[in-house]
Amino acid sequence: LLNKLKTLVNNKRQWEALNSYIDWMIEKQQATLEQTDNVTLFYRAQGSTAILRKLKQLKDEVNSHD
Repeated sequence: LLNKLKTLVNNKRQWEALNSYIDWMIEKQQATLEQTDNVTLFYRAQGSTAILRKLKQLKDEVNSHD
């Protein structure tokens, strides 16, 4: 499965575009964390942020499994 992602993560232009999008999404979740008083939304934003940060490590994970 990870092998199928090599084309995406090793294409500099695509990878940078994906990372920019992920950074933007993290910023949106961060704003939710700072502004919400709803516990459920707070936990959802925390979970989303954790997953998005994990996605930023995808390139290293894919390339370490040769």
